[in-house]
Amino acid sequence: MIQSVLMLGQSNMAGRGFLDEVPMIINERIQMLRNGRWQMMMEPVNYDRPVAGVGLTGSFAQQWCQTNDTGSIGLIPCAEGGSTIDEWAPDGILFRHAVIQAKFAMETSELTAILWHQGESDSYNGKYIDYYEKLHVIIETLKKELHLGDIPIIIGGLPDFLGKTGFGQNCVEYQQINEVLVKFAKEQENCYFVTAVGLTANPDGIHINATSQRKFGLRYFEAFDKKRHVLNPLKDEDTLIQMLMDRTQTENERMYSISMEFALGSITYEDFVTKATLIHQTNE
Repeated sequence: MIQSVLMLGQSNMAGRGFLDEVPMIINERIQMLRNGRWQMMMEPVNYDRPVAGVGLTGSFAQQWCQTNDTGSIGLIPCAEGGSTIDEWAPDGILFRHAVIQAKFAMETSELTAILWHQGESDSYNGKYIDYYEKLHVIIETLKKELHLGDIPIIIGGLPDFLGKTGFGQNCVEYQQINEVLVKFAKEQENCYFVTAVGLTANPDGIHINATSQRKFGLRYFEAFDKKRHVLNPLKDEDTLIQMLMDRTQTENERMYSISMEFALGSITYEDFVTKATLIHQTNE
């Protein structure tokens, strides 16, 4: 059965990394939920806006496959760019949508983790003061609605480039939000904090860029896999990412890739046939 993870939060969970900044991840063991069904992952996974891009779950899922020799992982995208903690209240649309999507996924998968990244929209005007209580209600109600056991909750910190330039210059209380997130993760059962220290931004000053999203995903997986807080960057993150990208693709994955190229008009039909023939010959 597919091992699935639920993605909640705002744009840095959805992903705004530029798609041409990093190599594409294509892995037939990584699935994403679309229209209540599973299909092979293709970034952007969380298409909440036309500007959606690379998020953290691509490398999270790729590392899951490196660690697990068999089985598949499923990504349930429910993040919403710009959303506040209040918009995730249990009586709101975002929460209800996440419950519905999770229930669809749980018909054919086992929900094994909740990934949360949110707080940029609440990092000003003292909104951090009651953030802990609001997050606690969201998580506990979600567990109740989905009849979940004590599955891991992975919570990412806000990056330290906030509060300085561009759209991120208003996030002046991101450090206070991070303090709340750390406190929450340390006080809740099976809940783990992941640092965003050292991650870099898109030119807009608020969104984590694609290269750093790959690193962030590895940190999230480390917290999930080892059941521990990740309070510092992992050792040799660039090397770990390169190892993920050096993985040899299967015949199905290479066929999927050239099929996408043809469907998007990047190659001609004749080119597609030539590449497909070479792929089949290589695997004979």
